[in-house]
Amino acid sequence: MSKIKIFSLGGLDESGKNTYCIEVEKDIYVFDCGLKYATNNMFGIDYIIPDFDYLVKNKKRIKGVFLTHGHYENMGAASDLVKSIPEIKLYATKFTKYVLLESGVPEKNIIEITPHKKLNFGRVSIFPITVSHSCPDAVMYVINTKDGAICYTGDFIIDSKMTGHYDMDLGRIAYVGKLGVLCLLSESTFSEHIGHTSPTHRLEDFFKDIINKYEKRLLFLVLPTHLYTIQDIFNSALNKHRKIVLMGKKLQNVVAFGKKEGYLSFPDDLLGDLSNITDEDAILLMCDDKENPYASINKVMSGYDKYIKLLPSDSVIFAEPRYDSNEKLLVKIENELAMFGCNIISIPKDKNILHHASSEDLMLMLKLMSPKYYMPVKGEYRYLVGNANLASNLGIPKENIILKQNGDIVLLEDGIMKETTDHIKVNDILIDGKSSDDVGELVIKDREMLSENGIVLISATLSKKDKTLLVGPEVTTRGFIYVKDSKEIIHEIKRISEEVITRNIVDNYIDFNKIKTEIRTELSKFLYEETECKPMIIAVVQEV
Repeated sequence: MSKIKIFSLGGLDESGKNTYCIEVEKDIYVFDCGLKYATNNMFGIDYIIPDFDYLVKNKKRIKGVFLTHGHYENMGAASDLVKSIPEIKLYATKFTKYVLLESGVPEKNIIEITPHKKLNFGRVSIFPITVSHSCPDAVMYVINTKDGAICYTGDFIIDSKMTGHYDMDLGRIAYVGKLGVLCLLSESTFSEHIGHTSPTHRLEDFFKDIINKYEKRLLFLVLPTHLYTIQDIFNSALNKHRKIVLMGKKLQNVVAFGKKEGYLSFPDDLLGDLSNITDEDAILLMCDDKENPYASINKVMSGYDKYIKLLPSDSVIFAEPRYDSNEKLLVKIENELAMFGCNIISIPKDKNILHHASSEDLMLMLKLMSPKYYMPVKGEYRYLVGNANLASNLGIPKENIILKQNGDIVLLEDGIMKETTDHIKVNDILIDGKSSDDVGELVIKDREMLSENGIVLISATLSKKDKTLLVGPEVTTRGFIYVKDSKEIIHEIKRISEEVITRNIVDNYIDFNKIKTEIRTELSKFLYEETECKPMIIAVVQEV
């Protein structure tokens, strides 16, 4: 009896963190390894990654991680996974490999693959097929097993005008469908969009209108991995006698790499340098990274950028995707730019800078592949349901459409889906700064408490010789009350603290733990009665 298990460590009922696992007998194949952007209420968290505990425990069974393309939602956690499993191998196309190297993944962990060349792993083979997306060299994967093919689309759109490094091999996809597909895992992000995504993803004419209309300096905010958008900006600026200045080493490196490898095409004299930044008609390209969305324009607005000084005549074009997680931050930035007097230009709602499959794209993929089982992945649950409804409308039996949550296991035995309640424990790992360790919910709760109620620090010093109070109790507050306007409360805090310390000095012995506990308990009660706030209370009592 042959067994195949399919499950997700991230990506179901959420935006980002895409990590899908397929177990064929004892071997584990991981597809994508993404991160999720932190929301504004996560108090200093930079990004979120899947819990890799299952993979770490079963690392000897892992054949490799197969990445579809170079966007952080699909490969941004790869560097964190390598820290957990130093020997793991990442399979990636040339551009995705470049993004991995830029993200700090050691080259020894990366195996560069070529689309349409089979990768053999004993009785299982994996075949990458080119698909169209906003970054070059994007692929989908076909996992060939003795029970049939399992296909994972990654991100894609269907557009016959996208060629070269953005081409989609529909012929090979149709051929795989003719051979028989056991299960298809297909993205769901735009499943509610009616029609095809194409041609709303083409922005060259929109950018041309901006460059023609606004003769003063333009600031384009872009993502460094969205080379398709960067190419559209370059094309729009041709023959306009305006210099494009690439701000930041990251953007300069990716454009130089793109030009060298043929991903980008533009005349060398189109690019300017730092001497052109103050030109009245300059076009500045600025980019952000995975931890700090809109950090570059924030730096400029705050006056901390050493090269760019914002002018009221500037036009700021947000050529980055809008994510739900940073919508509030974006609105705040737009409001501040408006107060400064700048023109603010965003991608219109009828344009899609995110190259994801809309309803017609998804249904065409289903028609080409004709899978026995269909599993919507990648997106919030309503998008998964929307994708499932499309499959149902095309005649796929509802019992063959798989809707799962992260950690739920799909079990296929001899090519037939079996009922199972097996579940793999999954969690969000919160990353703050350069540490790969999980910050944890308790830390987030502490940060939330500090942000809402502040902190009260009680410090006192006792004599080691006779246990008398030498200094204090001193009261320090941050984010709670203004000391000068709250002298009565501060005086009462000192009185309560001194009383607790005094009554816990018995027979020349001090119970420090009891003192700290009682100070927190009594002060919490007092401060809530007086202010209806619950600040974090820390007591520091020492002997000298």
